[in-house]
Amino acid sequence: MLILAVDTSTQAGSLAVLRDTRIVGEVSTWVEETYSSRMFRHLEFLLRELSLDLQQVELFAVAAGPGSFTGLRVGLTAVKGWAEVYGRPIAAVSGLEAVAAQAHATDPLLAPVLDARRGQIYGGLYERRGRELLRRGDEVVMMPGEFLESLRQQAGDARLTFVSPTPGVIAESVAQSVFRGNVIESVSTVLAPIIGQLGFARAQRRELVDPLTLDANYVRRSDAELLWKGPT
Repeated sequence: MLILAVDTSTQAGSLAVLRDTRIVGEVSTWVEETYSSRMFRHLEFLLRELSLDLQQVELFAVAAGPGSFTGLRVGLTAVKGWAEVYGRPIAAVSGLEAVAAQAHATDPLLAPVLDARRGQIYGGLYERRGRELLRRGDEVVMMPGEFLESLRQQAGDARLTFVSPTPGVIAESVAQSVFRGNVIESVSTVLAPIIGQLGFARAQRRELVDPLTLDANYVRRSDAELLWKGPT
């Protein structure tokens, strides 16, 4: 199965092409320009290098959040359009799950963390079940201390490893909490290859969506919603 994986949820956005779970090409850059504005240049380069075109893609795997509102909107809109035109299914994957899936730790619980800016983090709690990761509770956006308190209530005394591509956003708070001493595992910021592999697993389980049902998990409302004031 030929898969195109798209991640526009973070500044370090990325694209990857896979055959089943084998990565055959990827591209990512980290610059101040938002990834959604350079995604199409990267896509053209990647497909040209691999001598492929979009109509050969059999599955689109995409980061459905949490993350940048604008980035997610552009990435999801593009995937919706491609899937509609070529009649292909979509695998919607959480960016936090893609972070957790990279962990080498053997602890039963994993707490993936992403930088949400404004001093906040996106966080979640995942449990290993064989080869699968099962989410426990909702993914959230919180101040680090609030997130750790919610984890304490959910995880109790179970062994837990934090996983993040930017461990500095959580390290100080962990050191000052009941989780001091817990491992914070650093993983790659390039999520598209993992999103593609998780997407393939969803396809095997027939957990796919179509363009009409694909939706984003923004977690946090957009700036426009936060700043808008209704009539007084």
